[in-house]
Amino acid sequence: MCAPSSLAASDYSLIGAVKLHLLIVLLGFALSGCAASSDRLADRSSGGTSAAQPNIIMIVVDDLGWSDVGYNQTTDLLETPNIDAMAQQSVRFDNAYAGAANCAPSRAVLMSGQYGPRHGIYTVSPSTRGDSRTRKLIPIANKRGLQPNVITLAEALKDAGYASGHFGKWHLGDDPDTQGFDVNVAGSGQGMTFHYFSPYRLPNIEDGPNGEYLTNRLTSDVIEWMKSAKGAPFFAYVPYYSVHTPLQAPEATVQKYRDKGILGGKQANYAAMVEMMDKNVGRILTMLEAEGLADDTIVIFTSDNGGYRMPSFPSPIRAGKGSYYEGGLRVPLLVRWPGKIAPRADHTPVINADFYPTLLSLANAKRPDQVLDGMDLSSVFLGKKKIETRDLFWHFPVYLQAHNGLADQAQDPLFRTRPGSAIRSGDWKLIHYFERDEYELYDLSNDISERDNLAIRRPEKMSELKRKLGAWRQETGADVPTQLNPEYDAAINQQLIAQQLGK
Repeated sequence: MCAPSSLAASDYSLIGAVKLHLLIVLLGFALSGCAASSDRLADRSSGGTSAAQPNIIMIVVDDLGWSDVGYNQTTDLLETPNIDAMAQQSVRFDNAYAGAANCAPSRAVLMSGQYGPRHGIYTVSPSTRGDSRTRKLIPIANKRGLQPNVITLAEALKDAGYASGHFGKWHLGDDPDTQGFDVNVAGSGQGMTFHYFSPYRLPNIEDGPNGEYLTNRLTSDVIEWMKSAKGAPFFAYVPYYSVHTPLQAPEATVQKYRDKGILGGKQANYAAMVEMMDKNVGRILTMLEAEGLADDTIVIFTSDNGGYRMPSFPSPIRAGKGSYYEGGLRVPLLVRWPGKIAPRADHTPVINADFYPTLLSLANAKRPDQVLDGMDLSSVFLGKKKIETRDLFWHFPVYLQAHNGLADQAQDPLFRTRPGSAIRSGDWKLIHYFERDEYELYDLSNDISERDNLAIRRPEKMSELKRKLGAWRQETGADVPTQLNPEYDAAINQQLIAQQLGK
């Protein structure tokens, strides 16, 4: 399945295949550049933008686990030297969260600045996932994409004079071109690629030479676009398809990890995909230095949600993608802006809804006339002050079936999560499961693995968070499923749970 390739080959084999695409890219930038006002142009230096409107690069890796980058690892099996070097130059948020535990809803929170109940994207459709006999409730219907009336982060930055380019996975509608991006490479309603090696069979991207690797190709395209956009502020959104399944990487890199002792084929391929992603992050950072853009550019590195649990790569946090335990929600987050953001660790709990108001503030852009649930963290980024404690929320009124039974570390082995809501308040986290009106309460300062449910032993704290969570659901109009599923069979549900536990 995995064709051989190398980074060097893909860097220099694109010349013939990408000529037409680059012509479209340059034309898109030329059209967007006309929107920049004369006073903005007067502020430009020859090497980049003014401090008033920095360039913005947002790299969002698909399904990268919190522990799967070197600076967070509990093992040395995965290699991310470029990301680790960036971490030393960045503010590193160790309590950063995705807006949801799987792809589309998390990206919807990021691009809209709004919690799930406001836009209605809760999962990757349908919401009726898993065996119907084991679903006690009829879940809330899911929306498949952001509605046209939602003003995206890209649209808000475009209104402020930014050129905007999209390179990778969109998953929020048919075409990011209609939602604020001047240029779109490989973005569509499709949530994954089935072919990391060309021919890609993806919408909105021309195939490269046979065997070209998709992560390399997307990086080459965004680098060329950013070079062409030099002189005016740009927003480069780089949501790589990596490291989402199918797990495919150049064979030589996969073999390297087999030689390191990772014997499972999936795990070796995953490690190789992580390394290839890291190399391409390094290419972007190297380009910024070479083009004199580094000091004028904010670079954000994060993931859209937690990763799948893999036995070769231990993690101190519980569960993975699709779960509302920490392993599904907590993500790596680095923010670099040389000379403006001091490198350091920051323990502030943040969520990807915060990007929207924060980047508008840093770009001196106008806030749109819509509710933004995120907080402006610009003062935190710049080290000027700390924010007051605030609560973070998640709502998942749908079902998501198990990925790998017991390895998922979920509440039960049939689902990564059943319908519920969650709140983080200070160091405390409360999860409310709707089927049986159950609550789980964890003290993350002492139990990051979420093993010790304190709901009974700390009734005052549970009551406090329960009240806050209920008030938030009411304020956002969150739909809670209450209608019973006539196909549900409690006996079969328990029988199937017992079978999985018996394995």
